Amino acid sequence: MNILITGGAGFIGSHLCKRFLSEGHSVICLDNFITGSRKNVESVLENDKFKLIEHDISNPIILDEDIDWVLHFASLASPVHYMKYPIKTLKSGLNGTHNCLGIAKAKNAKFFLASTSEVYGDPLVHPQTEDYWGNVNPVGIRSCYDESKRGAEALTYAYMRKHDVDVRVIRIFNTYGPNMQINDGRVVSNFIVQALNNEDLTIYGDGLQTRSFCYVDDLVAGIRKLMEVDYKQPLNLGNPGEYTVADLAKMIIELIGANSKIKFELLPQDDPKRRRPDITKVKAMLGWEPQVPVQEGIKKTAEWFAEQLKIKKEKKEKVK
Repeated sequence: MNILITGGAGFIGSHLCKRFLSEGHSVICLDNFITGSRKNVESVLENDKFKLIEHDISNPIILDEDIDWVLHFASLASPVHYMKYPIKTLKSGLNGTHNCLGIAKAKNAKFFLASTSEVYGDPLVHPQTEDYWGNVNPVGIRSCYDESKRGAEALTYAYMRKHDVDVRVIRIFNTYGPNMQINDGRVVSNFIVQALNNEDLTIYGDGLQTRSFCYVDDLVAGIRKLMEVDYKQPLNLGNPGEYTVADLAKMIIELIGANSKIKFELLPQDDPKRRRPDITKVKAMLGWEPQVPVQEGIKKTAEWFAEQLKIKKEKKEKVK
């Protein structure tokens, strides 16, 4: 297959690039490097089945190649980034999805949308099932991301109904692992970097809000399985294990062996109180469920971050 991946140099996109290349497929990786990094795809740059294009998918692009799949993973998914770039976030979710669907239609390719658990907002239903319509503040500080993904889903199904585009949609719950940015701003990366630096771990709010954490390899396996079946409705992909943010902080301090303490700061507006995927559908449809225990995934991720911090420190010392 020839596969186009937008956001292919980002966290999840880079893992997908490597997975498809390892299976012998050809990959066109498209990224504008706002949050993606060339370093994430450095190991495959010399692969003759890999092509890297620097481009913002919010703007149209014409590709000469035949394409079998368009995977739209370009997004500013961290609160730190989407609050800094709210308009770019909306454009990536809306214009970007529109452009990707246009490519899929023109190339007669299948289209895969990376949506998010944020479409459920601060949910009033727990755990969240795919038929729940959500509780989203359309004008709040998080709306640039939440509504960009809700709009992206609407566009996807409009193209499916109007133009018969073959679509897949996943709603990704908190995912973590290697290739996350050091300054990503999400809870797992924040806590790991703070613990590795023996800094206090910052919890926003009282720490009793819950999240579910899926290791990136499990997520990629789920994505790959969905591509092999004909199921067009949204599917949750995430780990149904539920942890309070405070318990996650304590776990990371213990696993890393840090001397860190916990400090509390004000909770941002519209921060979800509870978040856990109902994965009944995806288990039945794909036989998929997460395989990597959170403790094991955290250890692997911490090892990767420790290496990145070491490289960063060595570069600073060379400059001196």
